[in-house]
Amino acid sequence: MAKPSKMGRIMQRFSLLGVVLLCTVTARAADCDRACLKDTMTKYLGALVAQDPSKAPLAPNLRFTEDSMDLKAGEGFWKLATKLGDYRQDFIDVKEQVVLSHVIVEESGKPAFFTARLKVSKGKITEAETLVTHPTERMAPRGEFTTRPGMELPPPAGKQNKREELIRIADYYPRGLTIGGFDKVDAPFSPNAFRIENGFVMAGEGCGRGTPSGRPTTPAPGGQPAVTASAPQDVAGCRNIKTQRIIEHPALTKSLAAVDEELGTVVFWMNFGDTGTYGPGNGLVTFEAFKVFDHQLQVVQAFLKVMPKETQRGWGTTRKGAEKY
Repeated sequence: MAKPSKMGRIMQRFSLLGVVLLCTVTARAADCDRACLKDTMTKYLGALVAQDPSKAPLAPNLRFTEDSMDLKAGEGFWKLATKLGDYRQDFIDVKEQVVLSHVIVEESGKPAFFTARLKVSKGKITEAETLVTHPTERMAPRGEFTTRPGMELPPPAGKQNKREELIRIADYYPRGLTIGGFDKVDAPFSPNAFRIENGFVMAGEGCGRGTPSGRPTTPAPGGQPAVTASAPQDVAGCRNIKTQRIIEHPALTKSLAAVDEELGTVVFWMNFGDTGTYGPGNGLVTFEAFKVFDHQLQVVQAFLKVMPKETQRGWGTTRKGAEKY
């Protein structure tokens, strides 16, 4: 059998290269870009408040969880959600084909905190992970809901960090929570960093006793008050998020949920563990988001829910709080 000529070998190589390029382009074309992922979440939320799963692009092999429990689409909050509220913050992870959103959704006319993480494949939702804080629950929306510019803004020009660095910087937060102090891990907070939990300014400028109005605070007479299970955060020292005194959370666990490289945001699922703060046998579970640019933590935002201390995420890999990403 005759060997191919030199020109023939060159043509074969070009043909193979063309096949590889075609496959790459086809794979990329099948991916969902930012607009597509955002639209997928919009369709899911619309179907949710319509209480009609058929209106969402759900895959036949969909896995759906609510509060870490496996359910069928149409069960759980699907039967209770009635209207979208006026707050929604998206975290779009194009690399992983994931969109995660903090949303206020009404349940029989009253607001609930709703977090949803959707994974998309070939235009269909294959994973739907949700967390719901119902209006009747301890951490439910109360009064005014505070929002501030930050999460939705792109990083300043030249100060955007790469994916691995975003995760590394955000990870200082759960590590600091675990040992009871962000200063103990030298967390790189920016001078104007702030934290909002369930619509309350809990640290940074404007914080104060957990109220949305952010009443100014003054140091307690006789020195700093002790942080305890019943007072897990120092209110008087809340303006400086890095040095604010907090209790230890030795049983904290964490799991990476989404990374929005374009906006510089990272979301961790966390279970704070039983610190004696949230009732016997309970812990605080959250999807907590972190805005990072210029190698600093800028904004922290959380939707929180009280759940049994043994609650597992049930998705991805879970690590201990002190373990580094």
